[in-house]
Amino acid sequence: MAAKRNARDVTPSPPINKSGTSTPTTPAPAVKSATSKSKDANLSAQEVAVAMWDNYVKATPQRTKLIDVFMAFLVVVGVLQFVYCVIVGNYPFNAFLSGFSATVGQFVLTASLRIQTNAENKAEFESISPERAFADYVFGSLILHFFCVNFIN
Repeated sequence: MAAKRNARDVTPSPPINKSGTSTPTTPAPAVKSATSKSKDANLSAQEVAVAMWDNYVKATPQRTKLIDVFMAFLVVVGVLQFVYCVIVGNYPFNAFLSGFSATVGQFVLTASLRIQTNAENKAEFESISPERAFADYVFGSLILHFFCVNFIN
């Protein structure tokens, strides 16, 4: 009985060009071991993260950083509300829904403000000044919180 062959044991035939003759192929480069490959991948991912952070710190205006900090705060508040609801319970469910939707809604409004006031997006929002974007943000926030307070009962 013949021995079984694996896919890696089979050598591919050289490609055939239009004239019908085969062209020689160059051997494939050696593959690194799995441990060195994952070690290099982790190292490069760390380098990429550090480079992204350095670029963010150097190139981002202070106003945008302040908006980002507020968005991070909203994420933390939303997670805390959800964890509290899971652990303790959600007896006044309207209160949980109102608080959680206020947090998520405020995050969405803040993300919209960040997009509109970012200098790199100025070409897309030519007719909207930063003052107008902030006024829209405040108006949207007032409407959002009005509905959330009325939802509580």
